[in-house]
Amino acid sequence: MLSAFKSLFLLLIVFVVFFLLVTALRTWHNGSDFISLIPSFLRKSETNHPEAFTPSEKSALNLSDVEMISRLNQEYARLTQAVVPSVVSIDTAGIRTEKLMDFFGRADVRSYPTQGQGSGVIVSKEGHVITNHHVIAGQKKIRITLHGGKSYSATMVGEDPLLDIAVIKIDSAETFVPLKLGDSSQVEVGQLVFAVGNPFGLGETVTQGIISAKERSLSDNQRDLFQTDAAINPGNSGGPLVNLTGEIIGINVAIYSRDRANPGFQGVGFSIPSNEVREALKQIIQRGRPIRGYLGVQMLDLDPAVRLELGYVEKDGSAVLDTTPGAPAAVAGLKSGDVVVSYNDEIVKDTAHLISLVQRSGIGKKIKVDVWRKGQLIALEATIKEATSAPVYSEVSMDKKTRENIEILRKVGVEVRDLTDEELALGSTGVLVTRILDQGKAMGILLPGDLILSLNNSRISGSNEFYLHLVASAAIQSTSLAVLREGKPLRLNLPSP
Repeated sequence: MLSAFKSLFLLLIVFVVFFLLVTALRTWHNGSDFISLIPSFLRKSETNHPEAFTPSEKSALNLSDVEMISRLNQEYARLTQAVVPSVVSIDTAGIRTEKLMDFFGRADVRSYPTQGQGSGVIVSKEGHVITNHHVIAGQKKIRITLHGGKSYSATMVGEDPLLDIAVIKIDSAETFVPLKLGDSSQVEVGQLVFAVGNPFGLGETVTQGIISAKERSLSDNQRDLFQTDAAINPGNSGGPLVNLTGEIIGINVAIYSRDRANPGFQGVGFSIPSNEVREALKQIIQRGRPIRGYLGVQMLDLDPAVRLELGYVEKDGSAVLDTTPGAPAAVAGLKSGDVVVSYNDEIVKDTAHLISLVQRSGIGKKIKVDVWRKGQLIALEATIKEATSAPVYSEVSMDKKTRENIEILRKVGVEVRDLTDEELALGSTGVLVTRILDQGKAMGILLPGDLILSLNNSRISGSNEFYLHLVASAAIQSTSLAVLREGKPLRLNLPSP
């Protein structure tokens, strides 16, 4: 009996020791203190002693020590208070339709709801608001929210897709507080500016920066933009860029971002100068649409192939590919093979520059055009007309040269389209390949979805420009293309047909 009791006692001791060892190992493994193993009633009670804490009640400097910065701070605040009430938030809603084809060639139309958000600025007491065209493009419903939170519906007045400007009007008889459109020709590189908008729908925000550069280009339509380091985040599109007196000197339009899927500000933003905005606003208010000059000429950039064919060695200029019969260019005497070297006494840098100058010309204005023709400079005079929709030529009315050009394009076998406003807003440039024709030279080289950035080292901004360059190049040589495919840059060569 005693032996059995001793065995049980020893077994209990072994169990307790084993239990304590396992508990201690778990406590150590969890990083806890071994003191926690002692029962609380056996521990010595701890008394909490308040720490000595003496905060500073004196600022590091007095306002009199930083008087200039203090005044500047107050002035920034006053500027913000004066500008922000005229900046609005824009919410849009619409329906996007898409035509789909099934395996058997049957068409099906599907509709998708779309929503958008951006910024705008009030420019009249009647409630006219300027924003970007891409903010409201294709949207049926437009809603304006003011700084105080009051919301209104709005109606489209007119739009200028090329400049990326739209004018809408608040549906109300109230009187609103507008901002003045300043003189963008007085803007200097380095001057302080403020970008105001409604990024991410959080409410009005103001960012400060400087004008980093002028005469920046995103495309042949958007030229001479202001570049600024004032943060322009998604949602700032359409908001104003203002100077120190609260005048609008630009309308924020785009940012530069390497990540096109998730664009974010990287210190490079662009704004449309106010003088161009004012002119577009004036035309839209008066006639409901923009008015642009028209010369009626097809142009080519001076890449090595074109220079070699023409024998032209100068740096600047744009080559004439063809003129439209009866258009101002044809009446003035421009011919295929001419190089336009100056327009209204301004040196023509390239084709995009010439297009920009023509579009900004006054309707009915006589313009001096200096051209290089087979080694000689010739002064011509053209009377600018208003641009309308491009004429459509039937197969019968095409001349021999036009039919030859079309045949070259068919043999190359690539179809492209212009980029959408949304794609341009994300920083994309060039043209997008939509189709490769069977038996064409592009088969096996290009793929639908490829983004063509340049042709023979000349950047491409539109489908018309791409085809004109391709015709001139493919007729005499292989064509070098800079392509972006699934985010990867490629250099491809199309053989001459």
